[in-house]
Amino acid sequence: MTLQIYNTMTRRKETFVPIHPDKVNMYVCGPTVYDYIHIGNARPQIVFDVVRRYLEQIGYEVNYVVNFTDVDDRLIRKSMETGDPVPVIAEKFIQAFYEDIDGIGVRRATHNPRVLDHVEEIIAFIANLVEEGFAYESGKDVYFRTNRFAEYGKLSHQNLEELQHGIRVEVDERKENPEDFVLWKAAKPGEISWPSPWGEGRPGWHIECSAMARKFLGDTLDIHGGGQDLQFPHHECEVAQSESLTGKPLANIWMHNGYIHINNEKMSKSLGNGVIVKELRARYKMEAIRYFILATHYRNPLNFSEEAMMQAEKSAGRIVNAVQNLRHLLKSAEDAAEREPDEALQQKLADILDTFDAKMQDDFNTADAITAVFDWVNLVNSTMQQGSQDDRQTANLQALLDAIEAMNNVLGLVPEQEEEDLLDEEINRLIQERTDARKAKNWARADEIRDMLTAQGIILEDTPQGIRWRRK
Repeated sequence: MTLQIYNTMTRRKETFVPIHPDKVNMYVCGPTVYDYIHIGNARPQIVFDVVRRYLEQIGYEVNYVVNFTDVDDRLIRKSMETGDPVPVIAEKFIQAFYEDIDGIGVRRATHNPRVLDHVEEIIAFIANLVEEGFAYESGKDVYFRTNRFAEYGKLSHQNLEELQHGIRVEVDERKENPEDFVLWKAAKPGEISWPSPWGEGRPGWHIECSAMARKFLGDTLDIHGGGQDLQFPHHECEVAQSESLTGKPLANIWMHNGYIHINNEKMSKSLGNGVIVKELRARYKMEAIRYFILATHYRNPLNFSEEAMMQAEKSAGRIVNAVQNLRHLLKSAEDAAEREPDEALQQKLADILDTFDAKMQDDFNTADAITAVFDWVNLVNSTMQQGSQDDRQTANLQALLDAIEAMNNVLGLVPEQEEEDLLDEEINRLIQERTDARKAKNWARADEIRDMLTAQGIILEDTPQGIRWRRK
C-alpha cells in the first residue's frame, strides 16, 4: 500500500512522496488569537493532528508548524475596546488555545511561530518582492501585483478575469489593480506598529504564513493544510507571494478540511451560532469531540448538533469501555509471557489492522478506519465472554490491547493510560471503602458511594472473583 492524499491544487489523489525520504515538513494555518477557538477552528487542529500521528506511525519524522496570527485588525479592535495591549490579548488567547487543544487530545506542534516574533523576516520578504517588481509601495502601504504572477488563481481554479467578475472588490485608488492585496499596512494613530522601509506599519495577513513557513520549513513544503475557507484568498495569496520570490512550488500537497455547519446553518459571527470549544469541553469528553470530528471524512462538510454530539459520545463510549474493561481484566490476569495468542484471533486482528491501515492510506479516511475499530470492539466482547476457560486468554487479551493501542495512537479516541490510572485508583479506593462500609453495616455510606459512582457513569457488578466495575 502507498499513501494517497487528495491534492487541492490538482483536484486528484496523488501518491505521497516527501522531499526527504524519512522526513515530512507540514504547515497548517492556525488561529487568530483574539478570542477563544470555536468548533470550526478545532476541526483542522484534530484533522491534521491525526495526519501528523499517522505519518509518524508509518515511520516519518514530522516537522509540524502551526502559526498564531497575533497581529490583526480584530486584535487591534479588541485592544481599543479593552485597553489591553495587543501582545497581552494575544498571550491570553494563545494560552487558552493550548488549554483547549490539550483538552481535545491534540499533540502540540513542533513549532508555533507568532507574527510578533517574526516581523523582521516578514519585512525582508516584502522588501525582496518590491525589489523584484512583484510588489509596490502606495501611500506607505505595500501591495502585491497579482498580474505579475501568471498563475494567480491556480489553487482555487479561477483566473484573474473570473475573480474580477465574481468577487466584490472595494475600489481603492491606491491599488494598481483591484485584485492586488496588501503586504504591509501603514499604521493608524494608536495602532501597534514597527519601523520599515515604507514607514511605520504592520504586516498584512497573507504575508505572515509565507515568511514563517519559509523560515521553519524551507522554500517548498511537503504538505500545507488548513480549512476550506482559507483556500481563497489566503492560500492563493500565499502561493503568489512565495512562488514569485522563490520560483519553486510553495507546497507539493495542499490539504483542506470541509466546513462545519451548526444545526444545518452556516456558522457565522453574524448569526451568533458559533460553538466555543472551551464550553464544548465542559459538556463532552475529549473522545466524544474527537469522534464527532473524525467520524466524517475530513474533506466533507460536517453538521454540528447536540444530537450528533450525544451520538458521538455514545459511540466513543463503546470504544473507551472496551479498552478499559480489557485493561481491567489484564491487571488481574495470569502471566502469559510464554503463551501465544490464539491463531484465529491473531488472524482476525491482522485483518482489522490491515483494514485500518488501508483506510488511512486512502486520503486519511478516518470515517472508514473507525469501522475497523468497531470490528475490534466486537472481537473484544466475544473474546472476554470466553472467560478463563481458554488457557490462552491472557495472551489473547494482550494481543487485543496491542492492536487498539496501534489504532488509538493515530485516532486518539481513548485517554492515555497514565491519565486513566489516576482515575482507576480513585474508583478502586471508593469501591474498597464501600466494601468496608458494608462489612461494618454502614449501609448509608455504602449507598452514598454507590450513588456517587453511578453519577460518574460507573456500574458495579458482583462476580465470583469479587466486585468488578465498568463505565456506562
